[in-house]
Amino acid sequence: MDVIIVAACMVGAYLLGSIPFGWLIGKARGVDIREHGSRNIGATNCWRVCGWPYGLAAFVLDVAKGFFPVWLTVGWFGLYFSPFHRTDWADDKIYWLVVVLTAAAAIAGHVFPVWLGFKGGKAVATSLGVLLALPMLGWLALGAFGVWIVVVLITRYVSVASSVAAIAFAAGYLWLERGEAWNTYLPVTVFVVLLVAIVLVRHRSNYARLMKGAENKLWGGKKSPRPGRNP
Repeated sequence: MDVIIVAACMVGAYLLGSIPFGWLIGKARGVDIREHGSRNIGATNCWRVCGWPYGLAAFVLDVAKGFFPVWLTVGWFGLYFSPFHRTDWADDKIYWLVVVLTAAAAIAGHVFPVWLGFKGGKAVATSLGVLLALPMLGWLALGAFGVWIVVVLITRYVSVASSVAAIAFAAGYLWLERGEAWNTYLPVTVFVVLLVAIVLVRHRSNYARLMKGAENKLWGGKKSPRPGRNP
């Protein structure tokens, strides 16, 4: 396999993942969302600071920047393996390793964006996009998103919903794919475990605020300044 092509996929995924859509939307609205709310560049803080239509737009764009590089890699290397090498590419660990390296690069781009001094967001939306693009994980990712919605509606805490959804997703994957998780899909399994660990670690400050009763709710809690208001 051409290492240059693999590297190009990873670099492209990282640069796309680095685009800080939440921050860009905030700047277009005349506010730096890093100075308000949770000071995070992600869709949730964009929602709090700029309003739900802008937060929803940031969420969709963050999902898309995770989805498309992985989706393209799945398709591209599927074609690469099949006509020129072998037809059982979907059963090849090297194939899935290349795919998950691209997926990891897209997530790393959001968490460590080159455009913002490598200080990014928690990558929940981007991770959702990545998981939706992986054939064996797409429906599980949608199920985890459903869990996220339910927990948000009950608690109004995005941090709690993201953590519960991540754990539910990992548990569902390890159960449903138990036949292949530690065999053909081993690179995917390692990726899933590390991804859930990253999501939980990236929310450690939220857990501290939850313990103190100071965590921001998505709605109905402390209001963040909107563009045009005094901070």
